[in-house]
Amino acid sequence: MADEMVQRAQRFINVTYGNGATLGISKLEENGRTGWTVMYALTRALQYEMGISSLSNSFGPGTLAALGEKYGKVDETTVPSANFCRIIQSALYCKGYDGGDIDGTYNSRVKASVAQLNANMGVSGTYPGTSLWPKVIKGLFNMDAYVTVNDGSDVVRSIQQWLNGRYVLRKDYYVIPCDGHHSRDVAKSMLLAIQYELGMADGVANGAFGPGTQAGLKSHTLSTGASGVWVQLFTAAMVLNKRPVSFSATYTSALASSVSTFQSFMKLAANGQADFPTWSSLLVSYGDQSRQGGACDGVTKITPARAQALKAAGYSIVGRYLYNPSTTDLPEKEIQPGELETIKAAGLRCFPIYQTWARSVDYYSVAQGVTDCMNAAFKAEEHGFKPGARIYFAVDYDAVNDEVTSHILPYFKSVRDTMVRLGSPYKIGVYGPRNACSRVSAQGYAETSFVSDMSSGFSGNLGYAMPENWAFDQIVTKWVGSGDGRIEIDNNIVSGRDPGQGDFYPTPAQKMDTGFDLSLRASLLKEVKDYMASIGKPGGTGRIYTLDECMDTILSHDAAITSASRRYRMRKALIQTTAFWEFCHYSYKDVGEDASVVMYHTGVIPDWGKDLPIVENLVDSSTGVAKISGRTCILSRNNSIRAGLLEGDILDPTSNADRWAMWQKVNQDNVFNLSTVPHLHIWAADGKQGDHAETPIRRPALDYTDAEVFQVLRRYQGWGDLAEAHAQERMPLYAIFEKFNRVVRGG
Repeated sequence: MADEMVQRAQRFINVTYGNGATLGISKLEENGRTGWTVMYALTRALQYEMGISSLSNSFGPGTLAALGEKYGKVDETTVPSANFCRIIQSALYCKGYDGGDIDGTYNSRVKASVAQLNANMGVSGTYPGTSLWPKVIKGLFNMDAYVTVNDGSDVVRSIQQWLNGRYVLRKDYYVIPCDGHHSRDVAKSMLLAIQYELGMADGVANGAFGPGTQAGLKSHTLSTGASGVWVQLFTAAMVLNKRPVSFSATYTSALASSVSTFQSFMKLAANGQADFPTWSSLLVSYGDQSRQGGACDGVTKITPARAQALKAAGYSIVGRYLYNPSTTDLPEKEIQPGELETIKAAGLRCFPIYQTWARSVDYYSVAQGVTDCMNAAFKAEEHGFKPGARIYFAVDYDAVNDEVTSHILPYFKSVRDTMVRLGSPYKIGVYGPRNACSRVSAQGYAETSFVSDMSSGFSGNLGYAMPENWAFDQIVTKWVGSGDGRIEIDNNIVSGRDPGQGDFYPTPAQKMDTGFDLSLRASLLKEVKDYMASIGKPGGTGRIYTLDECMDTILSHDAAITSASRRYRMRKALIQTTAFWEFCHYSYKDVGEDASVVMYHTGVIPDWGKDLPIVENLVDSSTGVAKISGRTCILSRNNSIRAGLLEGDILDPTSNADRWAMWQKVNQDNVFNLSTVPHLHIWAADGKQGDHAETPIRRPALDYTDAEVFQVLRRYQGWGDLAEAHAQERMPLYAIFEKFNRVVRGG
């Protein structure tokens, strides 16, 4: 909303300084809205009025020193000129205070606003009265707020005011915002406060978590009964890390209990004391870097010797990369052949990471999310990760909050949506700074966070609490082992939310199928239509969908079918043949049965079934693309869950509620329906437990023989002469799909 007085301030700058030319800037837009452009112009105008020759947007040490040397403080007795005063008045309006009439007079209205500004900053005890001191002027000429904004916390604001009031006279301490939000400036100010209380002189205290600060903190362990400024600093750090405590000078038993909870959350010794590891975790993202992690990640191949070195050093989980687009840089970054077997043999576990570039905001887009998710899932399947593994997609740069909103969240939504379209073979995690991890997770786009806390200077780490769903906390790079076992790794603290995987599919000897080349669609469709016509099934009479529609449905879900085939090491043609054949045979009778199922479970005939001639109560029906019933869906998925191939709850195939729940999924969700087909094939090969028992055969594999393909296709439909006959008819269809898949995969 436009503010008349801000507009007058903009007009004052334009009129007085030649539409900005005198200040080396463009003419200000007189829109009545404050912002950095206006504050920069006012800063330059102030410098100009002080006689500073080199004007800058930055209110730096030179400007601050000049103010102190020339005026000491600014008030009605020292303000050097009317324009200087108008600049002050304009800045007050841009900060939301009354600046008078911008008439060049340091009058009672200006004085009242200055007094209020000092109080809001928390420095009125240090700077009583109505004068503006240099550090307050510096704080006036920026976009910091000194009242709570955007649902800021009053407790956090009181801490910010306390810090300002206690330390503003120190040389390197500047007024921080009092807006009720933790931030980079607040985090640095907390470290300066710690250093000042440790007795560090101006010029020595620098806001860095160095050896001197660490040594000092080790001698300031606090426990129940302690009191004073150190308790204030500690409780402030707890509040800023979103722990439910009071900002207080007394270490109470309630505080000790909250400290224990925080320590448990961060996987520290839960002793309830403000010890060095706890201080460290509150003040810097990486915490106490001497902590031994239970997990590590790196870009180096895990050989048997390195695996043993890692295990001997206390590591049980290893993070490795699924893909490396470079053929020369970091040649061992991608998981190497046989490496997962080595990890398993050593008794270690592994979690997969996906990162190609991901080091600038320009990388992230919806389209990139689709590409990355598909490539990550296919690579995970290729390397042998089983369903349910969590892939960590990387945000490996300092993503500021606006970039998280504009780029990172849409990217992860795209990753999530694409994973769903693939049939949800893998879970999604996020690697990155705290803010990115927390925001991505809060939107439901990632289940757990792998936090890049080692990058303590990232704005996405400074001033942000640890994500509630953190799985791995990356805190330091180190070397482990010696000789052939020597390896450089990133040391990660483990929360237990992600155990990684300890068992993997073996690397296949044959090529796995990949995405279909749509330029081959016409040729594929012609061969399929010619074959279907040759067996008297050209589509049409009594069928709901044409052969073209059936083929387009199968191809439109190619990603999910491809992912399932790779995940379970079966030929894609096995899924395509079954789904296409069943969909081609979807008839009006099937529609009537579907309507009957809806009526049985809801008591209402659905709109699409009201005109059908016969709709009567029916518990279950074969429905959806691949004509799967709720019962067979449950039986097949139960079989895969028991075999460790699928995550989920065991359901009761005799329960109407369970059958209805599954029927709705296979009826309404094509991806779920098609992703169930491989489980039906696996269940059929395993002997169809719970149904018409069959002799178990080898599970579907990339090297399945024609005899095995026939058996699985036949078992999908049932048993008896009709099932045998239909399986014979589907074998040439399988051969056609396999022919085109072989062309695409190259052998």
